[in-house]
Amino acid sequence: MSMGKLFFGWSNIKWFIKEIGNLYTGRPSHFSKKRVESGIAFIIGQWGMVHFLMVNISSMSTSDIVLWSGVEFAISGYMLNQIQKEKFKSDNSSEENN
Repeated sequence: MSMGKLFFGWSNIKWFIKEIGNLYTGRPSHFSKKRVESGIAFIIGQWGMVHFLMVNISSMSTSDIVLWSGVEFAISGYMLNQIQKEKFKSDNSSEENN
């Protein structure tokens, strides 16, 4: 396989870095600043939750694990709800413009 056929080639890496840089300037970007930042926060939060579970699993009771999974489902539900609200807003605004 040649180097030009790889997905993570240098040109794609440069494009990605440029688009992330465009988030914090006035130039248009393919990414949404709000979604990138909330995605990063979600990943950090998930890493913390999984790390907590891995460290404390041996000393946790069944009710602790149920509480932990309830928090996980609440976070996931909240994120899904936010995405659906955003999609609904963008769908309605595009219909109004037509």
